[in-house]
Amino acid sequence: MSEDHYFTAQPASADQRRLISVTLAGQQFDVETAPGVFSPGHIDLGTSVLLRHVPPPPAGDILDLGCGWGPLALTAALLEPGARVTAVDVNERALDLLRRNVERVRSRAALAPIEAVTPGQVPADATFDALWSNPPIRVGKAALHDLLTAWIPRVRSGGDVYLVVQKHLGADSLASWLSVQSDDAGVPWGSTEKIGSAKGFRVLHLKRT
Repeated sequence: MSEDHYFTAQPASADQRRLISVTLAGQQFDVETAPGVFSPGHIDLGTSVLLRHVPPPPAGDILDLGCGWGPLALTAALLEPGARVTAVDVNERALDLLRRNVERVRSRAALAPIEAVTPGQVPADATFDALWSNPPIRVGKAALHDLLTAWIPRVRSGGDVYLVVQKHLGADSLASWLSVQSDDAGVPWGSTEKIGSAKGFRVLHLKRT
């Protein structure tokens, strides 16, 4: 399986758009996908597991880290009209798809604001009340740790981080790593627990200190 979507701003694969039918927040929608993005044919299993276990989003600032074509961002925005969702991805095709899917979904249902941006387009002082992510485990441990180190400290004190990780790809070791991290001032990131497990995936919750 190509992992171009993890690393490339402009995927090399042909940009062949198509519609797929998906269920988001209990409602059926047609959304647009294309090759060169993560899970273009369906909502991937890990994301589905995360959505079954994550509690309703807060009426605040939510970060979807590694948004792809948008299942997490769209679900959060459907569930909580008071949310403000920032959806981040390095893949410009994925961001374009999400922007188009926002318009598709909004034509049929109330939807909180979603901003689809690259990491560099997020203001340096932006912080969040919650972070939802099916993180790119296959980039390797060092790159994954760098990614989480860049974003988890931007979740406000008392906020929540929810991650879904395959057990055989290191869910338990990631939970252990999260539990011993601290910010630049030496303040621990927070306490980490497993809140769900299904189909070989584990859902981790970090409560920010």
